[in-house]
Amino acid sequence: MKGLTDIPGIRAGHISDFDAITGCTAILCEQGAVGGVDIRGSASGTQEIDTLSPGHVTDQVHGILLAGGSAFGLEAAAGVRRYLAGRKVGYAFGGQHIPIVPGAILFDLGIAKPNVHPNAAMGEAAAAAATTDAVQEGCVGAGTGATIGKLFGMARAMKGGIGSYTVTLPGGVLVAALVAVNALGDVRDPATGKIIAGARKSASSREFIDSEGEMKRGAVIGGSGNTTLAVVATNARLNKVQANKLAQFASLGMARTIYPVNTMADGDIAFALSIGALQADINNLGVAAAEAVAQSILRAVRLAKTLGGVPGLAG
Repeated sequence: MKGLTDIPGIRAGHISDFDAITGCTAILCEQGAVGGVDIRGSASGTQEIDTLSPGHVTDQVHGILLAGGSAFGLEAAAGVRRYLAGRKVGYAFGGQHIPIVPGAILFDLGIAKPNVHPNAAMGEAAAAAATTDAVQEGCVGAGTGATIGKLFGMARAMKGGIGSYTVTLPGGVLVAALVAVNALGDVRDPATGKIIAGARKSASSREFIDSEGEMKRGAVIGGSGNTTLAVVATNARLNKVQANKLAQFASLGMARTIYPVNTMADGDIAFALSIGALQADINNLGVAAAEAVAQSILRAVRLAKTLGGVPGLAG
């Protein structure tokens, strides 16, 4: 299993700045894919999201850019467009090609150098690094500076990162996900209900406090600075309405694993891509998408290493 790159026609690449502890991830579908999106968080930062609406004239996208750097990181999407245009990918017009690349960012300014952000050059490098190899996971790309469990600040947080997972359905239908986990909340394993990573009792402790429980007792979220970004893709054929529904189903994977999720301080977004000709029921695809996202989130935190003084489960 390679994760998101199990879907034929999808390539993924990361660029990481381990000094500034930030980075970006480019997901390419150069022959075009039908896209959809679901935004559940209230602190999102995005670009070209309207192109995914069923009412928008654009019928395909050619890539998706995920980046750290908060709003500054949106600049990296220009680099992905530049890379694709150089390969004559996109809508032909006036002697050039115009690739459609929606983008979304997460806030990682609190972990290392807040004045260094993913830029167009990093976005272009991430696109150039994109391959069909197994997705690299952990503290890489958009997940380089990702953190979780921040109800009581960074001193008691843990590292998040990138995770990717594929679900197989009958007839060769695949649904795969890639998730950058930078949540305010804790991550629980749906199989047990137990917290596996999240806010700790103290800066030196590995015991978890249960953020939702603390909020029920009156703890209040301070500020924003959190976001989980998911991309799901399938080799089944969907129209734009169905792709947007698939993105909604994918968001359920976040709700199964992150507590709390979709808060006013999170910019949670799920993208969906359809790139293939196989036939499948949208509800079946949705069940698989939610599972793929949930499993990707678990992998992201389990493979995250300690970085910038923030402890990770992978040591």
